[in-house]
Amino acid sequence: MIGIIYLRSIMTEKILILDFGSQYTQLIARAVREASVFCEIIPFHKDIPYTPELKGIILSGSPFSVNEENAPLVNILAISEKVPVLGICYGAQLTAKLLGGKVEKSDKREYGRAKLEKLKEDVLLKEVSSHSQVWMSHSDTIKELPVGFEILGTTESIPVAAFKRISEDKLPLYGLQFHPEVYHSSEGKKIIKNFLVDICKCSQDWTPAHFINDTVAALKAKIGDKRVIMALSGGVDSTVAATLIHKACGDNLFGIFVDNGVLRKGEFEQVLKSYGELGLNVKGIDAKNHFYTRLAGITDPEEKRKVIGSGFIDIFDQEAHRIENIDFLGQGTIYPDVIESASVHGPSATIKSHHNVGGLPDLMKLSLVEPLRSLFKDEVRKVGLELGIPHDMLFRHPFPGPGLGIRILGDVTEEKVRLLQEADAIYTNGLKRENLYSTVWQAGTILLPIKSVGVMGDERTYEFTIVLRAVTSVDGMTADWAHLPYEFLANISNEIINNVRGINRVVYDISSKPPATIEWE
Repeated sequence: MIGIIYLRSIMTEKILILDFGSQYTQLIARAVREASVFCEIIPFHKDIPYTPELKGIILSGSPFSVNEENAPLVNILAISEKVPVLGICYGAQLTAKLLGGKVEKSDKREYGRAKLEKLKEDVLLKEVSSHSQVWMSHSDTIKELPVGFEILGTTESIPVAAFKRISEDKLPLYGLQFHPEVYHSSEGKKIIKNFLVDICKCSQDWTPAHFINDTVAALKAKIGDKRVIMALSGGVDSTVAATLIHKACGDNLFGIFVDNGVLRKGEFEQVLKSYGELGLNVKGIDAKNHFYTRLAGITDPEEKRKVIGSGFIDIFDQEAHRIENIDFLGQGTIYPDVIESASVHGPSATIKSHHNVGGLPDLMKLSLVEPLRSLFKDEVRKVGLELGIPHDMLFRHPFPGPGLGIRILGDVTEEKVRLLQEADAIYTNGLKRENLYSTVWQAGTILLPIKSVGVMGDERTYEFTIVLRAVTSVDGMTADWAHLPYEFLANISNEIINNVRGINRVVYDISSKPPATIEWE
């Protein structure tokens, strides 16, 4: 049985977001966090913990119609007797319907930009300009408000865009038929902040420094003088998590960093050096040959992933058993991993095992320590900066768990890894040299399993082709190919072909996601 240690101060003020399945729910959470207020997302059907630190509740949108037979429901009247409530889109329509109003199918689907006209001054819309742009995304609309409610704002196409309950002896209850959390609602975050600060009376004290102090204190209380083991990858999440755990228990944290033979050029040595500079107790394991042997002849992408994942578990388990009296397993799980594991429609939430370690927790009977499980990726980076972790480690591009193993199409050999490492290093260094690295979300090189004819000097060559890939994105869910300068691409192509013997052709991938994926395998 795996024990999960929750690391958050019990007195941190918080907002709860009840998730009805909207694609925008995480954006609501990010807007709340940006206002320095802690929040959590829970499925609508979960029990609400009315603890003293709960300051308010936001009801999300939903793909459902409130008039569908299986529409998700909550007792909004009961909730609004405990804390202030803000309903967004579906949440607003549900509020109107359950409290006696009328919600019907719109004459036309209301989707896209609209202009909000304020009909009444109210604290929710404080400092929001007249005709502020808002984003609509719904097919139902509120035709009549319940008794005891009033309209605060309207748009050209819908009569009720913003509303509230009129009462001096009840807690505030608001509804918005637009989405203030999305980028296209130009003053939406101001509206959310008004709800948080002026209505819910949040103190806005949830900062990286606050998080670090609370988390380290909680870690010290839970771990005490016991030992923690952790698999490190050199990535943002595991590095920040390890640094927090180290601040709590010092060298009782035992880190293991495995060279699986498909890391980037010089990465093993550089990461170990950085960990040393951070004062972390990390052991580096050179297991390249172990992985090359197991990968020999395997060409199927999923099989390569499994081989690399299981090989890592074998090495980590072997090294872990060399250390005595281990009680805890540290992991770099972050909030999106937790959210994705909780079903809005199911009766329970299942927390998935570590997205890098895979099945390891099933093999080791240890309690999990996950200090970052309440943070989004950008928040992890802010905490890392506060901890003094080098900028290059915090802001390097995402790198797949199987590494270059899935950027070598076909079978993986030591020689192919060397070719790809050399080409990748030239590409990455070039992006940094030309100040282009930070303008793209992810860049890398792919080695194709084909050779083509070339001419170098008086000799004909028959060598491999390298693909350069660079994309712009916010979260990797969608991505567009990066429009890198032609001159830069030409220079990188020449540099790779002139310096990496075995490559005589370089191409650039101009596919977006969807329909293509960022990685080729």
